[in-house]
Amino acid sequence: MITIRFDTFDVQPGMSFIDVGCGQGRHSYEAYRRGARVTAFDLNESDLADVKTMFGAMEAEGQGGPGGSAEVQHGDVTQMPFADDSFDRVLASEILEHIPDVDVAIGEIARIVRPGGLVAVTVPRNWPEQICWKLSEEYHEVEGGHVRIFKATDLVRRLTAAGLEPIGQHHAHALHSPYWWIKCASGTERENALTRGYHRLLVWDMMRAPAVTRVAERALNPVMGKSFVVYLRKPV
Repeated sequence: MITIRFDTFDVQPGMSFIDVGCGQGRHSYEAYRRGARVTAFDLNESDLADVKTMFGAMEAEGQGGPGGSAEVQHGDVTQMPFADDSFDRVLASEILEHIPDVDVAIGEIARIVRPGGLVAVTVPRNWPEQICWKLSEEYHEVEGGHVRIFKATDLVRRLTAAGLEPIGQHHAHALHSPYWWIKCASGTERENALTRGYHRLLVWDMMRAPAVTRVAERALNPVMGKSFVVYLRKPV
């Protein structure tokens, strides 16, 4: 499930790309397919082990783009072990809402992108996330869970204060908002026929990418997209 628009983010072969808080690596894999020199960075060593295994499988199948490479690195986003101006592209997708010291993390993101390089940040959108919090404490009050809800204007303000210049934004994953509302209402640790059925629909959509759901999601994203995405440039 890709949240950013890679054409907007303009990932080219040979570019250095870091996926900060990569999780299971969904964006890292796409960047590798496009020929970027990818660093998948995360605090969760179990996730990184899975990503490393997938990188190996992709390399064996020749799925890495020309000029591409892929590695994993363990660490904390508030203390990243990289020199200033290290990366052409820095992605932080669905990670900042988990971090108490968010301004420190944003400062690190701004520090490691090179002048002229791009940053993409995605977070849960304010009003769909507010509904989830109201419906279920289990949704966010878990170890490593969400510690804040961002307003788009507040997130952009924080990123701008770190020295980054916004160049575009959009919303994504409108079809996922109702799933999480249903899940929160029925219990995040419990499944029922409705949540199972909706989950099967989302999996089918991701695997098949049918035109009808692509059109529906594009129409609904501005209204109820689950994620807010902002693109920024570090001034030269």
